[in-house]
Amino acid sequence: MKNYLHAFSNLCYPSSCLGCQQPLAAQEELVCLNCLLDLPLTHFHKRLSNPVTGAFTGRVPILRGTAYLFFQQGGVVQQLLHLLKYKNRPEVGVFLGGYAASTLKAGSFFRTVDAVVPVPLHPAKEAQRGYNQALKIAQGLADELGLPVAPLLLRESASESQTRKGRYDRYLNVNTIFSLLENEAAEWEGKHLVVVDDVLTTGATLEGCLLALQGIPEVKLSVFTLAYAP
Repeated sequence: MKNYLHAFSNLCYPSSCLGCQQPLAAQEELVCLNCLLDLPLTHFHKRLSNPVTGAFTGRVPILRGTAYLFFQQGGVVQQLLHLLKYKNRPEVGVFLGGYAASTLKAGSFFRTVDAVVPVPLHPAKEAQRGYNQALKIAQGLADELGLPVAPLLLRESASESQTRKGRYDRYLNVNTIFSLLENEAAEWEGKHLVVVDDVLTTGATLEGCLLALQGIPEVKLSVFTLAYAP
């Protein structure tokens, strides 16, 4: 019976790398070692001043900011994020979040962090997708780092695309769509929270989350995204 179930599982979910589609070795999970070693790392966590922190300069203060990978059109990162967001593969977010945390936890980025806060999806969008991809990434980070996940934000309306908006229009678009869950926020007064999302593009969505989280007295805020799109 076990052999039958294993064969059936491999038929439904072939044991091949999600990056290069080559067979996975016995100890590999989802992504092969060769693809992991070829991931385009940003190393932003090594610099207090980097494109992520720069994205919020003059907009909202953060202690630290990093993105783990560069997002490249047609590259393996885009392929993995597409599976995560649109192909019902939530385990990709957990895996990549955990893998990122395993390589970053020896440094100082997460050393003073008290919890990770996922960027929320609108409830209708989450129901359609079946999960929140940012939450899956946050869970992978949290499991590896031994931190709690703190879902402190509610997305009250679905925002329009930010890509073709000017900076002021982006601010208006996201400044009022996120609200703080007051009954959950009290225990995080004065704590250091990292807001987690999948990709940083304009930074407008994250800005809206950071502004809402500023409602927590004396809170300290940082940003982690799985990828950065230059």
